[in-house]
Order: sequence, then structure tokens, then C-alpha cells
Amino acid sequence: MENPTRFVFFKGVPLLPLFHDVEYIQKMQDEFELQDEDVVIVTYPKSGTHWMIHILSLIYSKGDPTWVKSVPYWKRSPWIETKIKKEMLENKENSHLFTSHLPVHLFPKSFFTSKAKILYVARNPRDVLVSLYHFKNHIPSYRLYSSFEHFFEEFLQGNVPLGSWFDHIKGWLSMRNSEKFLFLTYEELHQNLKDSVEKLCQFLGKELSEEEINSVMKNASFQVMKKHILENKEPMPIENMESIKIVLMRKGICGDWKNHFTVTQMETFNKLYQEKMKGMDQDLFSWDQC
Repeated sequence: MENPTRFVFFKGVPLLPLFHDVEYIQKMQDEFELQDEDVVIVTYPKSGTHWMIHILSLIYSKGDPTWVKSVPYWKRSPWIETKIKKEMLENKENSHLFTSHLPVHLFPKSFFTSKAKILYVARNPRDVLVSLYHFKNHIPSYRLYSSFEHFFEEFLQGNVPLGSWFDHIKGWLSMRNSEKFLFLTYEELHQNLKDSVEKLCQFLGKELSEEEINSVMKNASFQVMKKHILENKEPMPIENMESIKIVLMRKGICGDWKNHFTVTQMETFNKLYQEKMKGMDQDLFSWDQC
């Protein structure tokens, strides 16, 4: 099969050379030391990553929006697997926040012997597919998938950045009974942000007053977050990537897949979902609740 995005592969996972270096990820997996105080936001791409960085940043600052307004997200919670991580860590404030899209089998080995915590955010994979398709169309230097139909087929086969959504979520959910792992969905955040913020505070051991929680919620709305990110003029550390700021936060809604899937695509996806997710606790997911 022709490689439409010029992937590089590491342990079977397709990666984008614009962001990733196989030699670095291999070294990071063996040598990067996560500390007991560290918290890593883990997501499959386009699952609410930037929103969760924003929410956690506000929790850490007790609802004060100064930090999220003045420091870009890639400095507040740098990706541990990207080429720019070293530079970001050298300039990072001591918040112990990190971000990753890595599947569990590529994660730093130090995590499993530390008390560091993982916050895993999942999103309806149908919406992930649509959001990732629009995002892919704005990454420079890569040939586009020829159509949505083409991308739909490639997503179902796992021929997209970071590989199969099904493998990613099932791999991480093997940790769901660990006290240092919290699973949330994008849909939960939409449905009841306050409950989600309180759940996060409890998981992180952060005690916020009612006033501080209300400030977190006020400043964590999608539109306020989008405004903060777009108003921050500090250039992204990857060349020619400023244009993706807008598509990072394209709509921020649930159910947009219904505007893209044909009836046949819906049936095809549902059949594969049932096959791939057989045996999983469906009560964990809240895809249709917002």
C-alpha cells in the first residue's frame, strides 16, 4: 500500500517525522524519568487534549487564568515524545504536567515503577475520525488523503498517525483498576464540567474552594480556551505550524460525525466497533450523552 503521509514506524506504530524521531522515542522510553509528582495527560489524537491541558492548568493555578493566558500550552504541558520536548523541558515551569499520544507499550518504562499519574481522555471514535481528517488537511509538507472516503478506510485500518484507535484505548484501559490512572471522556466534560473538575481535583489531590472551581469552569469553556490560545502570539516551536492553531480547536462539539458519515459508513463503523470492542465494559463510555 502507498504511504500517503510518509510515516516512520516504531514497534509497529505509524508516526509523523515532522513531530517524531524514532531514535529519540526509543531512548526516551528507556531513559526518561517520570517523577512521583508528575501527571501525564494521555490521549489518542483529537480527543480533547488541549482542552484537558487547559482544565488541568487552571486547576493547578486554582482558577486564576493568568498562566493559561501568558504561557502557551506546549510549555505548560509538553509532549514527552516529540522532537521539541528537550527544549520545552529546559524552559518549563515546575508544574509536573506532561502530555502524550503514545500507546501504552511505547510509554516511558519509569512510569510503571513510579507514583506518577495518568489521566486518559477518550472521545467518540467517530468524532475523532472526523476531527483528525480536518486536522490532517492543515499539516504542511504532507500529501493529503484524497478524500474523506479514503481517510475513513485508512482510519478503520489504523493507517493514520499513532495507529489504531481501538488498540490505543484498549491498551491503556488495561490500567483502569490502578489508583494512579483516571479515565474520562470528552463527552463527560461536555455533559457535566463541574463533576469532571471535582473528579480531577480528587484524583490530583488538589483542594479548591467553590469559588476557585467556578473560576476553573468559567475559564475552561471551549470558546474562552480558544480565545486564549489564539491570542497568545508566541510562535510554535515547529516551523510553519502556526496555521494549525485554528484547527486544533475547530468546533469542540459532540456528534459532528453525523454530518460526515453516510449510512453505509455508519454501518461499517458500527460493525467494526462491535468486533474490536467486544468484551469491553461499555458503561465506561458516554459517546451519546452530549
